[in-house]
Amino acid sequence: MNISKEQIDDLNAVVKVNISKEDYHDKVEKILKDYRRQANIPGFRKGQVPMGLIKKQYGRAVLVDEVNKLLQDNLNKYLNEEKLDVLGNPLPKQQDSFDWDREEFSFEFELGLAPEFDATLKTKKPVTHYKIVADKKMIEEQIERIRKQYGKLVSKKEVGKKDEVTGTFFNEAEEIDHKSTLELDKIKSKKALDSLLGKKAGESVTLKTKGLFKEDYLLSGALGINRDKADKLDIEVKFTIDEINERQPAELNQELFDKLFGKDKVTSKKELKERLKTDAEKQFEQQSDQKLLNDVTERLIETTKFDLPTEFLKKWIQMTGEKPLSPEEANDEYEKSEKGLRYQLIEGKIIKDNNIELTFDELKEFTKGFIKSQMAQYGQMNPAEEELDAIAGRVMSNQEEVKRLSEQLMSQKLLALYKEKANLKVKEVTYENFVKEVYG
Repeated sequence: MNISKEQIDDLNAVVKVNISKEDYHDKVEKILKDYRRQANIPGFRKGQVPMGLIKKQYGRAVLVDEVNKLLQDNLNKYLNEEKLDVLGNPLPKQQDSFDWDREEFSFEFELGLAPEFDATLKTKKPVTHYKIVADKKMIEEQIERIRKQYGKLVSKKEVGKKDEVTGTFFNEAEEIDHKSTLELDKIKSKKALDSLLGKKAGESVTLKTKGLFKEDYLLSGALGINRDKADKLDIEVKFTIDEINERQPAELNQELFDKLFGKDKVTSKKELKERLKTDAEKQFEQQSDQKLLNDVTERLIETTKFDLPTEFLKKWIQMTGEKPLSPEEANDEYEKSEKGLRYQLIEGKIIKDNNIELTFDELKEFTKGFIKSQMAQYGQMNPAEEELDAIAGRVMSNQEEVKRLSEQLMSQKLLALYKEKANLKVKEVTYENFVKEVYG
């Protein structure tokens, strides 16, 4: 067997594979002899079928199968030995008149080669690294929510402006019959608010759903319907009052601090504010990190210039999908995937240049940390190490899970690298301003 490469240009090449009779003959003959021993053909005893008949019936199929196996095995071996960094897979060149009756065969494959380029994290224009801080307003609002959440309900006879009113929403046409609790300070409609004030248990009011709440998402929960339906709803509903309560905020005392954080972990309002600020900013860090990862990715794609074997990739997309695509469809698919492909190449270059690796032990510890955080959500705060090891073993036996967790761990490592080496400009913002600036 002879394999050679013709370099077309920096990004395209053709590999030629010549297979001679000596490469496949012995294997084909052995398989055909095995067929002969096992063949059951009417008129012949088992194992006594003439070889000529076996070759006539099975010879072509066995030959094609063995030549294709030889071809794939040796082509892959050649690509590995020559360290050819190919994009997609080799594409066989079509031959107009291929003759399987010949003893020697020649095949050609088109290759799309990965470009050579440099990827630098020290871009000229810095990437903004947002540091989200919990400001005084946010902390005070959170304290009020906590006091309200842990406060006590006091029954009232008439509805007041800050009360909670439990009752049933009803609309026969829309099949709404749902009991829920209204917090009057979340109602936007002045007309609705006025109609509720002063009412007593057992009385009913008619409310318009459109613009009822300050936050639109509250309507679906109140009516017990899905969000899509609620967003389109503009009807009147009957609300019958069952009970009226005033929620009296909890006192900021040691009893409340212990409920929130454990015995004597927080002992004053000042410490409470510090703890809330620390906890909030730790949660914000995840959003800030994701934004940084996205922005560095975009900047690298923008500043790292290289050509791709475009025509080869379009042809590869056209020919290797579940069904063949038209040239126009393949072009559309290429345009959708080009950006992602460019970043895959850039990311691979950064990983290689900075010797970033994932070890089994690192992945196992990362998996255990992920499991531990999941268990904490269900109140299991201190699982035994043996239990974590057992669950991690089951998770890591699933290749899809291993792939997903490996990608997450690699993202963490890249993020740490970007924080260390990328050209970043730290910008301190409140969460409110972060949302406005990032999401508009």
